[in-house]
Amino acid sequence: MPTAQNATGKDAKLHHTVPQFYLRGFADSQDRITTVHLPGDKSRTGKVRKTAATNRFYSIDGHPDGTDVFEKALNVLETDTAPILKEIANGVWPLADLQREKLSTFLAVQHLRGHTTRRSMSYIAAQMVRLQVQFVGRERLQGWVQEKYGHDVTDGEAETLWQYVTQAEGPPVTVKPTLHIESIIDGAGKVIPFIIARPWTLVRFNRRSLITCDSPVALIPDPDSGPSHGVGFMTAAAITFPLTRGLGLIMGDVRPIIESKYPVSRVRAGELDTEVSGTTALANFINDSTVQSASEYLYHHPADETTVPSHLPNPSLITIGGPESVDIQDLL
Repeated sequence: MPTAQNATGKDAKLHHTVPQFYLRGFADSQDRITTVHLPGDKSRTGKVRKTAATNRFYSIDGHPDGTDVFEKALNVLETDTAPILKEIANGVWPLADLQREKLSTFLAVQHLRGHTTRRSMSYIAAQMVRLQVQFVGRERLQGWVQEKYGHDVTDGEAETLWQYVTQAEGPPVTVKPTLHIESIIDGAGKVIPFIIARPWTLVRFNRRSLITCDSPVALIPDPDSGPSHGVGFMTAAAITFPLTRGLGLIMGDVRPIIESKYPVSRVRAGELDTEVSGTTALANFINDSTVQSASEYLYHHPADETTVPSHLPNPSLITIGGPESVDIQDLL
């Protein structure tokens, strides 16, 4: 496993929002993987090391354990998870309780660690600023700025500020890595129970291939829910995750288990887990869910270009909604 420290022993500056070990499950023997930029008009094939990577994305300046302390923490989680995927590939299923817990933690963190979450946080913060300023009103804006921030602004400056802040998208707001990291830690703990307590179906593919993306944990809404309804870990009819090019994971609806008061300990023990052979319908379902969950990028094996759906959506830079609803029982 790669470490969070570079070859010189200095803090790592290149941080991966999708782990390298995971991407290698979709790469060729030369460690190459193809990146498709939504809506599909651009693609490139390059090394895994340089894929899904951003300089200093998780850096915490001034931290006593180094700026890359969170990147190191992610590396520990990835080191725990990588052997589990190998065991599944080698025929182990269902997972033992501890393995299930580690994989659930990895999935929860993966859902929250990327650019989509940070951009969504920035968007929400911008909307809060916009609403606050609109509530103050244009006429009271100068006095409000002076009272809140201690700055005197001219009438012209107040007008410029008003136009800038009250635009539909709100003012640009940058969310610092520390705030994002706090959100990952807090959010993961809340969603893990709604991953680990679902019935898990492992799908093994021999002829069809799966693709992945920059936000590969896909939440599938209830088929009976309207298009305006949101979807979350508690309400999702299913969750899909492409484990490797040849392995897919479908986590079924948790609500019937809650309603029937089925013991969580038995669910965690894998008593409701199943394994099925991959079909064209299942491959299409998982791949389509992955595409709809993607923010900006799809990733696939260089030989799997034809696996990518022909019609791709535009980039979805913030998290609103989810993949299209489908009745999972029709596929299994």
